[in-house]
Amino acid sequence: MRLPLLALLSAALLGTATGAARADSFDFPAAFAVRDVPANGTTIHVRAGGSGPPVVLLHGYGETGDMWVPLAAELARDHQVIVPDLRGLGLSARPAGGFDKKTQAADIAAVMDAYGAARADVVAHDIGNMVAFQVAARYPQRVRKLVLIDAPVPGVGPWDEVLRNPLLWHFRFGGPDMERLVAGRERIYLDRFWNEFSASPDHFPEAARVHYAALYALPGAMHSGFAQFAAFDQDAADNRGFLAHGRLAMPVLAVGGQKSFGPMMATVMRAAADDVTEAQVPGSGHWIMEENPAATTRIVLDFLAR
Repeated sequence: MRLPLLALLSAALLGTATGAARADSFDFPAAFAVRDVPANGTTIHVRAGGSGPPVVLLHGYGETGDMWVPLAAELARDHQVIVPDLRGLGLSARPAGGFDKKTQAADIAAVMDAYGAARADVVAHDIGNMVAFQVAARYPQRVRKLVLIDAPVPGVGPWDEVLRNPLLWHFRFGGPDMERLVAGRERIYLDRFWNEFSASPDHFPEAARVHYAALYALPGAMHSGFAQFAAFDQDAADNRGFLAHGRLAMPVLAVGGQKSFGPMMATVMRAAADDVTEAQVPGSGHWIMEENPAATTRIVLDFLAR
């Protein structure tokens, strides 16, 4: 039997699987435009389209903003949708530093300014959760609703238990020697995450593996990825500093993949927010947009519409 992503933390996972609809391409709708936005001392690659209340979509490790195509296409019917690549990842610039999530929150605020989005819903996955948490903590007046999907937040809730989970050894993996080990082997390294953190390896399609492996093989991309993880101790300190004098007040949707973080996502967020709604993506491991984008999209749209 395959271990779920956080099996050592959550024993309440459901067992019913559903078929997974998948995106056929990484092409955003034709109405979306691409810009490289100067932001907070770096340059952030952004796709944006649609009109209406703004929504910002933040991706995680092993993917880029391209993961959000199915959700972005639906949201753009009645929202302004803003989809950046995080600092150092995808087609964003690769600065020497600034990979703590507090700094990256300022990146996202600057991107919002560039699109005239004074206030937005923020939807995030994986490391995007950690950036989104800091956006909500630093700029609460700018976040209407917050959606965090299937990943812990440094320093929040059972973070110390998360760090002891042997499935998450990569949180402490990095540095020049590690970069040399994976140089030219990016696909091998990333396959491990796509295989182990999905409900079944075939849920993460070959086309997606080829697409993302090529992006992570670009010069400096793996270094930036390792730097995202290396910043976790600073992120934990920043988040604990925030929680020492405040909590998130905006409505929060905490979503776990049924075969991954499951109900633990809500447990994490109830340690930091006053208004938390819990949801699970049926039949999905960690890679919610590859494994069950239809259910993920429905869950997010329903929450934002309330």
